[in-house]
Order: sequence, then C-alpha cells, then structure tokens
Amino acid sequence: MSRLPHANPASPARRRWLAGATLAAALPAMAFAQASGPVITRRIPSSGEAIPVIGLGTWITFNVGQDPVAMDASAQVVRAFFADGGRLIDSSPMYGSSQPTIGHALAKLGKPAQLFSAEKVWVGDVSRAAAQIEASRAHWGVTRFDLMQVHNLLSWREHLPRLLDMKAAGQLRYVGISTSEGRRHTELENIMRTQPLDFVQLTYNLLDREVEQRLLPLAQERRIAVIVNRPFREGALLDQLSRHPLPGWAREIDCDGWAQVALKFAVSHPAVTCAIPATSQVAHVRQNMGAARGRLPDAALRERMARDVAAL
Repeated sequence: MSRLPHANPASPARRRWLAGATLAAALPAMAFAQASGPVITRRIPSSGEAIPVIGLGTWITFNVGQDPVAMDASAQVVRAFFADGGRLIDSSPMYGSSQPTIGHALAKLGKPAQLFSAEKVWVGDVSRAAAQIEASRAHWGVTRFDLMQVHNLLSWREHLPRLLDMKAAGQLRYVGISTSEGRRHTELENIMRTQPLDFVQLTYNLLDREVEQRLLPLAQERRIAVIVNRPFREGALLDQLSRHPLPGWAREIDCDGWAQVALKFAVSHPAVTCAIPATSQVAHVRQNMGAARGRLPDAALRERMARDVAAL
C-alpha cells in the first residue's frame, strides 16, 4: 500500500520526483499563469457551490515520507494545480505521508484561499475517529475541512451520524462516503438511498462503467455530488492507450493527449461533479487541468469514445 520513493535514491519513483522538481525549477514564473479559457465547473447539488471538474488526488503520488526534495516537488505540483484554476484536493489517513505532504505544500504556498479540502475518516474503532480527524486537520494546517468522507464504507453506520453532527455544528461543510475499484456497489446504493449525503466518491473511467447503470442516475435523483477516483486506473489505462494514436475525434473536444480524453469522458457525465487524477509531475497536472477547459463530448461522442477504447 505504501510506496516510498525516498527509500532508494536510484528508484524510478525517486527519479520521477527529481524530474518533477527540476522541471518546476526550470519553468519561469509566467509558466504558472492561468491557461486561457474559463475553467469548467459543476455545482454541488446540496449547496449550489461551483467547483472545477478536475481536482487533485494524492494516493501513492504524495506518499513521499520526509524526503525534502520529493516534498518540494509535490508542492510544485500543488502550485501548478492552483495556478491552472484547481481547487479540490483529496486525501486520506490511509495514504501514508500524503497528508503532511499536502500540509507542507499549502504552507509553502501561503495557504491558498481557493483550496477545497476533501478528507476521509478511516478507522474501525469509532472512538478514535475524533482524534484521527484532528490529526488530519493538523497535518493539512486548515481550520476545518470542506468535505469529510467515510473511507471505503468502513464503519459507516457509526461515522455518518457523527459527521452530520459536525456539519450541523459548522465543523465541516459537507459529508460524503467513498468506495473504489467497483467494490460494494450494492451497499453504496443503499446508503445513497437512505442517508443525507452531500458527496459520494466512486470509480469511473472509460473501461469501468458499471456505475452508469444505477449509481450515477441515483446520484442525480438524490442530488448527491460525485467525485470520480481512478480515472486512469492508477496509470494502467494511459499505459494501454499510449500505444495507440490519438483518434481524430479528440480534436472535437479540444484534447491534446489521452489523459485529457480519459478525464473529459469521466467529467462529461451529467452526474459527475469532479474527477481526481493523482500525479507527482508538474507537466502532468497541467495537462490534467487542460481537461477542465474547452469542449466536452456530448452523449453520442461519449458512446463512440467508449466503443473505440474498448476495441483497442
């Protein structure tokens, strides 16, 4: 579960962090100016607040331990994310040292006001939940979290009432629940039908489309915001797609790479609020944020995209 790129200076992961830091240092300040064109946003149904359709995940990529070079490289990723109009950053106590890495980045960048902080509670013993949430808050260095999610449905019956009480007391703004990799969809559906959720987080991408059948329509019906995780299948989808030329229809939706194609497919579903690709590289976060601009596919093109990718 934990990949520590700082442990071996010669490891490929370590080299990726070093490359990201070198690239960030080499770019002039003007390179971080916001790209042209408005950022595409979606409204959170329970409040009407608008957030960009592309966020930033931190699973694996921000789990860098106390390596100062890797932490600074992650801060440059966060800097580029905000400069290109990003807001929502998602993490979890499950993600190793990702939380302190986020806190380092936010402190280095002067606590950007546009941050939308999305965290999770992940502990079976509910008596330890308050301490875990407080530790997460201290790691991030924020006054309160915007969104607190029950991670992978763990002890959700006990956690959700407490989180809803925290929301009522103004200690957080939104309450949600998460799952990933297509697991426990039946239970998630029951929770969505019976609980007053603001957000749900689930896996959705060009190949993993099961949620289109019941969960995404239910989110629209129940007015629940949807965060999409694993839009690249942790990179495996892009590895597969990169072996093939970009289709001609990619130009119709202003995509210059497969990452933008994958992200625009996910966020163009009318139920989806935001997708959270994770990366350790400035160049990649800038390309990901490019999916928050330009044209999105309509329903007909979405079906063609899925068919063409499935046939590769």
